[in-house]
Amino acid sequence: MSGIRRRDFVILLGCGTVAAWPLAARAQQPARVPRIGIVDDAPAWHSFRQALREFGYVEGQSVNYEYRYSEGVPDRLAAAVGELVRRPVDLIAVYGTPPTEAAKAATTTIPIVMIGVGDPVRAGLVASLARPGGNVTGNTVLSPALGAKRLQLLREAIPTVVRVAYLVNPDNVGTLDVLAELKLAAAAAGMTLIGVEFGSATDFDAALAVMLRERAEVLLVSNEPFHQLHVGRIIDFLAKNRIAGMFQTKENVAAGGLMAYGASVPDLFRRAAGYVHRILQGAKPADLPVELSCQPSSIWRSTSRLLARSASTCRRCSSPAPTR
Repeated sequence: MSGIRRRDFVILLGCGTVAAWPLAARAQQPARVPRIGIVDDAPAWHSFRQALREFGYVEGQSVNYEYRYSEGVPDRLAAAVGELVRRPVDLIAVYGTPPTEAAKAATTTIPIVMIGVGDPVRAGLVASLARPGGNVTGNTVLSPALGAKRLQLLREAIPTVVRVAYLVNPDNVGTLDVLAELKLAAAAAGMTLIGVEFGSATDFDAALAVMLRERAEVLLVSNEPFHQLHVGRIIDFLAKNRIAGMFQTKENVAAGGLMAYGASVPDLFRRAAGYVHRILQGAKPADLPVELSCQPSSIWRSTSRLLARSASTCRRCSSPAPTR
C-alpha cells in the first residue's frame, strides 16, 4: 500500500473517523433556544406572549420564559433581576420604571425592553428617545404631560370636584414626576391636589387614612405596577367610601372605577414584543428608538348613572381610537 502497512492504515482511518465525529455531532445539534426574563408576570403579559407567538415564537420550542417575582418590593426587585442576569437570560422585559431601573443597574450587556415607562429620559434610563444608547429600549407613555388633560376630563365628568388625590410610589420616580405635573395643573384649574404615598403593602391603611382625612373627592390611579397589583383593594375602598376613581385602563373601569384615560396597556405589551423580535434577530437596543405611545388612545367611562363610555381621537396621529 505504497509503503504504508495495512495495520497503520486502519489506525489512521480510525483516527480520522474519531476526529470527524464531533463535527458531525455538532452539526446535528438544534439551535439554542433564547430565554426571555420577565419580572412580575401578570395578566397583561398575555398580550406580550401572544404577540411573540404571532412572530413565530413557540414557548418550549423557539423561546423560553424565565419568571421572577418581587411584588413591587424594591429589595426583592433587585434580587429578582439579579437572578435573571445570573441565569443568564438573553433579554429582560420589564413593565414600569422601577423594574427598568433595577434591570439597568444589574446589567449593561443583556438587552432590556421596557414597557409603559413614564419618562425614560428624565429617569436616566436612555440618553434620548431617538437614540437611546446602551442596552435599554422599548416604549414610553410620557405620562407626566397628561396631568392637565386628565384633570380637564375629570372636571367635565364632575363639575364640582375640587379635592383630588393622587397615589404616589416613592420608589417610582415616574409617579413623583406626575405628582409635580398634576400640582401645577390642579392649581391652574382651581383644584387642590393631594399626594398620597403608597409604596408597600404596609402603607395601604395609612394611605387610605390620608384620603379620608384630606376629604378627597376623587382618586387618580396610574398604571404603576405596584398599585395595579393592589387595584382590587383600592377599588373596594373607593366604593365603600364613595370616592370616585380615575384610572388609565378600561379594565380598572370595568372593575368599578369611574373613568379612565390613557394608552391601551395590552397594546403597549404587544408593541414591546416587536422590539424583542428585532433584538432576537440581531438588532441592538442602542439602535432602536424608544416608541412614544399614541396618547390618548381612549376615554373609558363607567356605564353607571349618566356616565356612558365615549371614544376620542388621537391628536398625535389623527386616527380614531379603536372601539373598546
